[in-house]
Amino acid sequence: MDRRLTALIGIAALVALAGCSGLAGTATPAGGDEAQLERSIEVTATGEATSAPDRATLRVAVTATGPDAEAVRDELDAGDEELRAALTEWGLDDDAIRTAQYDVRESYETREDPNRTRYEGVHQYAIDLDDVDAVGEVIDVAVNAGADRVQRIQFGLSEETEREVREEAIAKAMANADADAAALANASGLEVSGVYEVSTAQSGGGVYVERATAAAGGGDAGASTAIEAGDVTVSVSVKVVYEAVPA
Repeated sequence: MDRRLTALIGIAALVALAGCSGLAGTATPAGGDEAQLERSIEVTATGEATSAPDRATLRVAVTATGPDAEAVRDELDAGDEELRAALTEWGLDDDAIRTAQYDVRESYETREDPNRTRYEGVHQYAIDLDDVDAVGEVIDVAVNAGADRVQRIQFGLSEETEREVREEAIAKAMANADADAAALANASGLEVSGVYEVSTAQSGGGVYVERATAAAGGGDAGASTAIEAGDVTVSVSVKVVYEAVPA
């Protein structure tokens, strides 16, 4: 092969490689010049709805002290029988009375002095009620049966009521999101044309009463416990990504 032929073959190879390099570095969008850039507006908004509570959970406790752990345990067991008997006699089902905490330990105050050893115990109960108006009465029954602590009362909603209130809160949150998206689009020369995606999360709900208040009763009835609870608020947050087009 002479030198002229070799040079021609080399030039042809360089031209072919240059053509391959140009193809690899070029990106042609689908649709050519008519392809439109996608636009979106992202909004986070909240909505709230309220309802009167239709269930309550109250926590009461029986405490005991004694010279040893066995004595404290026996006292707590006796208190458990008396408390459960009184509550079931009042009308509660057994499964409405749950143990929330049970603890027996040596007192911190006497731990460093073996001659003054004392043990303390607590049996805390969670009591579920469907009648929120009966909370004060059930507290009275528990206290009269030996409970010496009323620790917390939580008012809430049944599953059916909570579902209805949550749906209302979601509707309000979406209305707020639509209004914000429209305002953002208007300020940006855009128009909302649809929704790409939406997600939601419940951010709050429930009413807590940390302490009960006692109101004086009449006659020989002594004091009775009066509890007032406000409405339960369910708060929902939504995140919406809207599709937008030029106005």
